[in-house]
This record gives sequence, C-alpha cells and structure tokens, in this order.
Amino acid sequence: MKKILFTLFIFSFAILSNAQTPLAQEILSKSIQYHDPQDKWGKEQLVLNLEETRPNGSIRYTRLEIDLSKDYFFLKQKNGEDEIIRIMQRGECQHQYQGKSDISEETAQRLRLTCERTAFFRNYYTYLWGLPMKLKDPGTILHEQVEMSDYFGKPAYKLKVTYDANVGSDTWYFYFDLKTYALVGYRFYHDETKNDGEYILLEDEAVINGLRLPKNRKWYMHQDAKFLGTDTLVNGK
Repeated sequence: MKKILFTLFIFSFAILSNAQTPLAQEILSKSIQYHDPQDKWGKEQLVLNLEETRPNGSIRYTRLEIDLSKDYFFLKQKNGEDEIIRIMQRGECQHQYQGKSDISEETAQRLRLTCERTAFFRNYYTYLWGLPMKLKDPGTILHEQVEMSDYFGKPAYKLKVTYDANVGSDTWYFYFDLKTYALVGYRFYHDETKNDGEYILLEDEAVINGLRLPKNRKWYMHQDAKFLGTDTLVNGK
C-alpha cells in the first residue's frame, strides 16, 4: 500500500512540475514580448554604437545601422589606425577605407574587404543584436524540451536550438530569466561532444528604439573558460 501511495505521489509531482514549466514556444514568445514589446524588430532602422574590447587592451569602435525592411546593413569600424565601412543592400556591397572608395588590392586583402566577408558581418551582428527575435526566423528548430538550469548563478529556463542544414550547423542553448523571461545568456557548439564553441554572459540592459538590448556581452571559450572580450553598447537610436 505504501509503495502504491509513493508511486502516486511521484506521478502527481511529475504532472505538477510539468504543468508549472512553460512550453518552449511560450518561453520564447514571452521573451520576445519582453525584449520587443512594441514589435519593432525588423520594421524600423536600428542604429547602435559599440565598443568591443579584447584582453590585449585593444578597442574596436563599431557603428551599426540595420534596416531589415530595406535589406540594408551598414558597418563602420575603427580599429587602431584603420577605419573601414562595409555596406550591403539587396545583395550588393560597397566598401570604404579611411573615407575613400578607391582601395588598393593590398589593403583590401589585409582587411578582407570582400562581399562574402561583409555578408558574414551582416549575419553576425544582425543575429546577435536581434536575439531572441531572430529565433523565429525560418530554418530555426526550437526543441520542445525545457530544462530548469543554473546559468552562472542565475536560475533560468534552458532551450535548445538547432538549424536546418542550409541555415547552420551549430547547436545553441539559450537561457531565460524565470520571472521576466529576459535572455540572460547563451552558448553554442560546433561539435558538442568536443566541448568546443563559446558561452556568452549578458549584463545590464539598454532601451534602444523600444528594444531591450544587452548593455554588455562577455565572451568565453568552453574548453578552458578563456575570456575572449566584451561588447559594450554605448548608445543608439
């Protein structure tokens, strides 16, 4: 009799726990509502000014202009003495170096001023600054299982995301605050069995054009917890 009662208790507890844990899609939807309450992502131009610091003390100053409604991406970066501009719109790209469009082949090769590289930067920055909204994009596979996790001292819902083969091959895990559903961090693997890839900690927030965006994004390696750098959102509109 005691064994039967104990089994019923465990079964009831499991049902209760499952009922209290939101579905993966619900968590994502609430997180998007938190970060983009006015549904502005992708519909208006977003301008961001960043300072990207690295452990060697270098700082890359970056200005982003993203307008998905016009398929427009603008990137201006100053790193040391080099100042470059990358523009991509509707598949066409333009580059400038030190304010001039006439760029030597040597400089173009050194700074990798190619359309392919500019497309990479467009995808990279648009993805990172568009999270978690970008997790609604076609080709994104949101796994149904929701885990309760501790992300560097913060209790969080943990969601797994993979991608269609024609979109990407990395495995991502995203962590959301239990109360507000704010995105608190994420990690990715190229090959999870090798514990490769990186994890990212998000600290503080800034409201830019109605969007709640991370003020600081800190990068680390999985294998040895090596610190890779910090991206700081200085201002924007």
